[in-house]
Amino acid sequence: MRPLTMIAGILLGSALAISIGLAVVLFLFLLLGDAYPQLETEWPALVRASMIFTGLTGICALGFFGLVKNRGWRHAALLAEGVAVCATILYYWP
Repeated sequence: MRPLTMIAGILLGSALAISIGLAVVLFLFLLLGDAYPQLETEWPALVRASMIFTGLTGICALGFFGLVKNRGWRHAALLAEGVAVCATILYYWP
């Protein structure tokens, strides 16, 4: 496996793990929302983070698939992946 493919795979796995973790937390918030009203203040930030990382996962999956299958559009997908990762970092940077 080429080094760039390995990096894209690591980014994909990390983004997917965060997305799944946020989805589980969203599910728990739905279950516990009535019993714990203080969770309502966290709801918008949690939904926003879930959307960001789900989108990042999709973009990383395209980049990884393009590299593995050696598609002609793989460079554009990797550029989009880099932009998405940088945008996510800048969004969460203090």
